[in-house]
Amino acid sequence: MGRLTTHVLDTAQGRPGEGIAIEVYRLEGGQRTQLKTIVTNDDGRCDAPILEGNDFVAGEYELVFHAGDYLRRQGVVADEPRFLDVIPLRFGVADASQHYHVPLLLSPYGYSTYRGS
Repeated sequence: MGRLTTHVLDTAQGRPGEGIAIEVYRLEGGQRTQLKTIVTNDDGRCDAPILEGNDFVAGEYELVFHAGDYLRRQGVVADEPRFLDVIPLRFGVADASQHYHVPLLLSPYGYSTYRGS
């Protein structure tokens, strides 16, 4: 069964990104529909798949990571507005029967992502 998951890693501090709010959107025909908001656990993951089963279909999605709030809680001092605050990741799902793992590797001045499994 297909599903969507994530994992946030704070690469600057070498630990999971705990307590990061993530908004989940589906993009379709010029419309951006919010499906849910989730928060990462103490391992930087969500307690359950973000989407799965009939809720996970082929198409375009967006995960919006509220990284700035996390960095502030971690005591990371930075000029305001922060270089990174809200990080949107848009991606396509061609085959919803597969596992799409979209991690975020985060630091105060950069991030990266990839499709994992």
